[in-house]
This record gives sequence, C-alpha cells and structure tokens, in this order.
Amino acid sequence: MYFTLLIVVILTAITLVAAALGIAKSISPRSFNPQKGEAYECGIPTRGKSWMQFKVGYYLFAILFLMFDVETVFLFPWAAVVQDLGAPGLISIIFFLFILILGLVYAWKKGALEWK
Repeated sequence: MYFTLLIVVILTAITLVAAALGIAKSISPRSFNPQKGEAYECGIPTRGKSWMQFKVGYYLFAILFLMFDVETVFLFPWAAVVQDLGAPGLISIIFFLFILILGLVYAWKKGALEWK
C-alpha cells in the first residue's frame, strides 16, 4: 500500500517537474546575442579574466554566518512556547546553545573570524 503511494508521489513529482521545464522552454523568448554571454559587473566592461578563485576564508565566513542565522531561526519558535515547555525545554535549548558556543569558540581559536 505504502509502496504504491510512494511510487505515485515520485512519478507525480517527476511529471510536474518535466512539465514545468517543458512549458518554460517552449514559451521563453529566444534571442541569441554574444553579449549576453559576457560577465556583467555594474555596467563596466570587464578587464582580464572574469572567472577567478576566491579565498576559502570567504566561504568559511559565509558558513559561520549561516550557522548562527539558523540558530536565530530555531530560537524564535522556542521563545514563543518557552512557558509551555518547562524545565526539559529549557535544558534542551541550553544544550543547543552550548553546542553553538563551542563551535564559535573553535572557529575563534582557529582564526576563522579574522578578516585578512
């Protein structure tokens, strides 16, 4: 019973995605211009190579930002129902914050938060 339902859901998902892609391809405007393939940067023509490597520090900084952004997203619902949860809810959120603080201390010790 559940297997057939799973197959129906998967086939429906594949059909809907294929239909959306097909409709978008069929009704989208087509104009081929070599200028569209160039890199655009604030209206200024690019000089040199437009593809360059970024330092890993940028990605690490972005991941740390996302980690603490997700922390905030998880704290808002908890703050809304903090009185209903009682002591177990308080202990679980303290454990959650402790793990995040450990991650912040680790990143700080490794120098990931220094912008060089």
